[in-house]
Amino acid sequence: MASSKMHFLSLLFLLLLASSIEGKYMKYKDPKQPLNVRINDLMKRMTLAEKIGQMAQIERKVASSKVMKDYFIGSVLSGGGSVPRSKATPKDWVNMVNEFQKGSLSTRLGIPMIYGIDAVHGNNNVYKATIFPHNIGLGATRDPELVKKIGAATALEARATGIPYAFAPCIAVCRDPRWGRCYESYSEDHRIVQAMTEIIPGLQGELPANFSKGAPYVAGRDKVAACAKHFVGDGGTYLGINENNTIINHHGLLSIHMPAYYNSILKGVATVMVSYSSWNGDKMHANRALITGFLKNKLKFRGFVISDWQGIDRITNPPGENYTYSIQAGVNAGIDMVMVPYNYKEFINDLTSLIEKKIVPMSRINDAVRRILRVKFVMGLFENPLADLSFADHLGKKEHRELAREAVRKSLVLLKNGKYPNQPLLPLPKKVPKILVAGSHADNLGYQCGGWTIEWQGASGNITAGTTILDAIKSTMDPATEIVYSNSPSSSFIKKGNFSFAVVVVGEVPYAETQGDNLNLTIPSPGPSTVKTVCSQIKCVVVLISGRPLVIKPYLSSMDALVAAWLPGSEGKGVTDVLFGDYGFTGKLPRTWFKSVDQLPMNVGDKYYDPLFPFGFGLTTKPTEAR
Repeated sequence: MASSKMHFLSLLFLLLLASSIEGKYMKYKDPKQPLNVRINDLMKRMTLAEKIGQMAQIERKVASSKVMKDYFIGSVLSGGGSVPRSKATPKDWVNMVNEFQKGSLSTRLGIPMIYGIDAVHGNNNVYKATIFPHNIGLGATRDPELVKKIGAATALEARATGIPYAFAPCIAVCRDPRWGRCYESYSEDHRIVQAMTEIIPGLQGELPANFSKGAPYVAGRDKVAACAKHFVGDGGTYLGINENNTIINHHGLLSIHMPAYYNSILKGVATVMVSYSSWNGDKMHANRALITGFLKNKLKFRGFVISDWQGIDRITNPPGENYTYSIQAGVNAGIDMVMVPYNYKEFINDLTSLIEKKIVPMSRINDAVRRILRVKFVMGLFENPLADLSFADHLGKKEHRELAREAVRKSLVLLKNGKYPNQPLLPLPKKVPKILVAGSHADNLGYQCGGWTIEWQGASGNITAGTTILDAIKSTMDPATEIVYSNSPSSSFIKKGNFSFAVVVVGEVPYAETQGDNLNLTIPSPGPSTVKTVCSQIKCVVVLISGRPLVIKPYLSSMDALVAAWLPGSEGKGVTDVLFGDYGFTGKLPRTWFKSVDQLPMNVGDKYYDPLFPFGFGLTTKPTEAR
């Protein structure tokens, strides 16, 4: 009897033990619990190593399921051009993201990681994604609702690849076109930039009524966490030099560069990225007064603050000279997640040591982790951590390409139309005997997309799916019209051609960040000679592909018409829609167009304002046929 009783008790004990191990109720795993209850419950369970791991974001090239598990890594990213393989499919992306995620889920607490990517004009790293116009072109549309739709489309195309976090939008106010990131800015006028923060509810979803101010919000699995960047003043650096010093007083910083952050926070932006630049000599990545004092405390931002790529390293000069100090300065300033991106072991070891020595207080770590977890809970990552292929069909789909095409035609700014007011060249006729299409950018998809497309710096050629301007012209013109293309035609070639008119497409070659800094802003060769040769002999419209205003005054008189097309992206038909009169020109300059670089910086409202074309300028035309 005693033996059977002992056996029964042993069995009961084992059952209870198994139940407590496998089925133990944890509040943080219960979606019915209030958000703060879930955060507090999980925080109480976390070790220091688990907390520090959450603060690290590493590049996919050094990530693996084992690394995620062993170091409790909180986030992984794709840097510009960092992909699973060349021409990777949605399945390739989803499988890669899930492999990392499975490592995170296999940890003691199963905290999911968040994968981020620079989806700055569509999901632009991904082959066959829809490439929308860069922000400068969207600023020319003056259409926040259109930009919101682009945000929603970008979110779907990111989710198509299993990615729930986009490092967008850039809400810089570019005050000098010599800056290599100027095309990432919607405008020199903060009011336009503020209006274009409508992309955030496009990416993340519309805030519910009476939503708590400053709290992050992501509506569901078809949306992504957004990132307002780069905090703050990145567009105001001296001479437009990337990562340089923004010299401006406190009032100027708050009135020009800060307003779009107010809007972003009111719209529930999940994250804010810190700028490489300095403000009056102080590195933003170490600026506690602005990151913690202003952004977190005054503006009540409750999402997480993330560094830029190796951003804390650049607190010192040269970068990385004193990495331990950089971690101390950056984390104590209020950075919650650090884009490491490679040396995660050094980051974890050094931050652990700084905490043990009480140089970085535990309260700062808890604040950082609490913010990161808040975003992850709000996104639904704990309930749906693994990606699937349910959104795969959204990548590059027809509806998104039509939206991009609409954005292109609304972004085009007509600067000149006819050598005489009563003799406009545009819209062009679709049926003539023979036309010339010339220029280095007419048949180059990579050139018309610009930087941050497939590769970080962009590239030349047919780098993804899309329609070049030449292809768009061919599909628009009457089949009886002969279309001749020449990259850089000679004078004799043109004389023999007997062309009705020419479309000349020239501009900048792709660039990103510092590689785009440019103190002379001239049209790259052979663009100027092509314009001169063609336009001196036949009627011509010049379509300028560029991330900013360029020097055009010397050539303007020879052109019959001039169109600023910015960096239109993958849908070249948006250009021909307007050139040939299916739609009218409506775009307005988002930037002042200077006469000479000696005038720079020059912005609307300046005391000495003498532009070639003023901010807001843009000629209009009417469609030639009803649609």
